Amino acid sequence: MRILIVKLGSIGDIVHTLPSLSAIRQALPDAEISWVVEQRSAEILRDNPLIDNLIEVDTHSIRSRMSVDEILATVRHQIRGLRKFKFDIALDFQGLIKSAAIAKLSGAKRRWGFSREALREPVSRLLLTDTVATDQGIHIIRKNLALAAQALNIDVPQVRFDFPIVTSEADVSEAEAIMEKAGGKNIAILNPGGGWVTKLWPAENFGELADRLWQAGLVPVITTGPGERALAETAMDRSRSGTAILANPSLKGFYHLAKRAALYVGGDTGPTHIAVAAGTPVVGLFGPTEWWRNGSPDPDDICVERNDIDCRVDCHRRTCSKWICMESNVEAVFQACMQRLGRATGHAMHKQLLEQKQPAVS
Repeated sequence: MRILIVKLGSIGDIVHTLPSLSAIRQALPDAEISWVVEQRSAEILRDNPLIDNLIEVDTHSIRSRMSVDEILATVRHQIRGLRKFKFDIALDFQGLIKSAAIAKLSGAKRRWGFSREALREPVSRLLLTDTVATDQGIHIIRKNLALAAQALNIDVPQVRFDFPIVTSEADVSEAEAIMEKAGGKNIAILNPGGGWVTKLWPAENFGELADRLWQAGLVPVITTGPGERALAETAMDRSRSGTAILANPSLKGFYHLAKRAALYVGGDTGPTHIAVAAGTPVVGLFGPTEWWRNGSPDPDDICVERNDIDCRVDCHRRTCSKWICMESNVEAVFQACMQRLGRATGHAMHKQLLEQKQPAVS
């Protein structure tokens, strides 16, 4: 069987689809699996042995105001040669017109996606042959697995999820170089970035949190992605202890760094989802998006969110004149960090941290 996975991006979206890739490969070991992905999001999938053909595209020329025919023409130009794989089935995990167009132009006779009410762009249903109705109140990982299960008639995991991310020695060395700066001590990764401004916890708060975590015995590592340097520098400037380490690792280098970390703190952004995939203890900071849908499926992980306001239901705003959902205070986040550390390693970790507790910041 020749299977085409269509999940273009973002990084978080791709990470949320990795358990489906793992389930498909486990259930159908002889299948030929291809994946279509945006070039800017492809790094996390490269060199993955579970994928036979990684097909990278750049669809940024597609605009929402284009007609379906215009989108089809643009996508056709992007994916010349796709039909040579002779796909039996395509799975559209994205739910957009352009992703459904790729599925259709692939030549796959069966094109599966989500039912109309679950599609980000409902008109894309016209390009699918089959759909799966899912509970709208479930985590996106489980939603994706439900699509794979019904489309391919396979069993999928319900509790423990596998996130197959393949790395190299260079990625390990990159993480180890950052760990060396921490002097072999436990680190806490703080990530102030995010794709939407409305998802950002104030960068100044990360600086104050870094000091609190340093006093608790953790070395804070503030990580940045492309275009996020200013946020990290703001956090570093607010930190009075001057102990935070600034790092800008690659995605796979970050994955290995997260595997070594005692704690991760960040919003609804790609590095957070990679930290979840790495099994790092996570404290999430969520506002316009929902933890139950996009956050960690690990019940031990903690979300700090504002449930005392009336404007968070179905928000998903990228701009907001009110924007109070990300105003959680530093003390609340610090206490969540301590609670998560206790869940992760029990009293032994607390004892170790107390023994190496840093001097107070003056």
